[in-house]
Amino acid sequence: MKILNLYAGIGGNRKLWGDEHEITAVEFDTNIAKIYKDNFPKDDMIVTDAHQYLLDHYKEFDFIWGSPPCPTHSGCNNFLNAQGVIRYPDMKLWQEIIFLNHFSKVPFCIENVKSYYKPLINPQIVGRHYFWCNFNIHGYNGVFTKIGRFGPTKKGRTDETDKLKRNCVESEIGEHILDCAFKEKQVTT
Repeated sequence: MKILNLYAGIGGNRKLWGDEHEITAVEFDTNIAKIYKDNFPKDDMIVTDAHQYLLDHYKEFDFIWGSPPCPTHSGCNNFLNAQGVIRYPDMKLWQEIIFLNHFSKVPFCIENVKSYYKPLINPQIVGRHYFWCNFNIHGYNGVFTKIGRFGPTKKGRTDETDKLKRNCVESEIGEHILDCAFKEKQVTT
């Protein structure tokens, strides 16, 4: 199966997908892309704007996963607003959901954190994440951890690598969602 993994980060969602798939990962940050490529050397890594890449290439894949940046949607905005950091939510998240809902012919999943505002489009909720999919996520009975989908972070330390690990979608959730998408695809084709 050809999979598009947008805003790939270091690949938490992808960790348990196995090597039988042809995966194209898209990440804007070259340093983060290097970590992903070290973790998944067989994947094609493209360093570019994932938002534009989706528009240009969405028809080329059998499954699309996107994890757009979450800082402007997360609950920490309440704290930041009180500190004088005032910003709009990044509407690219909603653009991608609407676009895929209307034009994607393949299973897709867009992931983001639970937002500080009521979602504009109702998501499915698994753990600490919202998921917008054109299939049902069902039957997940996994155990949720708070950190370290790539291993534990060092206690009392918050460096950039630890932050990247904490921002990953848990590998088991990524695997379960891919399984749900694949089962859905098998039923509908």
